[in-house]
Amino acid sequence: MALYEHTVMSRQDISSQQAEALNDTIKGLIEQGGGSVAKIECWGLRNLTYRVKKNRKAHYSLLAIDCPPAAMAEVERQLAINEDVLRWLTVRVETLDLELSPLLARRERERERERERNDDVETEAAE
Repeated sequence: MALYEHTVMSRQDISSQQAEALNDTIKGLIEQGGGSVAKIECWGLRNLTYRVKKNRKAHYSLLAIDCPPAAMAEVERQLAINEDVLRWLTVRVETLDLELSPLLARRERERERERERNDDVETEAAE
C-alpha cells in the first residue's frame, strides 16, 4: 500500500462539525478501499492568501493515510463532486509523520506558556 499526506480546504460557510464530518467521510472511503487513516488534524478556519471560489477563509484538515492508489483515486473523485470542498492536495510520501504538524505544535507551545504564566500569577497572589 502507498502512504499519503492529504490536505483538504473546505468552504468557510460550513461549521466545524461539518468539516469534521467531511474528514469522517474521507476516512470511511479509505477504509472501504482497504486502507487506514493514521492521523487526522483539523487546523480550523484560517485566512487564505487570495480568494478561492469567492472565499477569504477555509477550514483546513491534514490526514496521514495508508491505502491503495485506487482508494485514494476514489477519495479525490468524491472531493471533486463535493460543493463544500475548495481545494485538496494529495502527496505520496515515503514515511508517515505521526507527530503534530508545526502549526499545531506551535499552538500547543503557546498554550503551555500561557499555563505557566497563569501558574506564576497564582503563586504570586498566594504569597
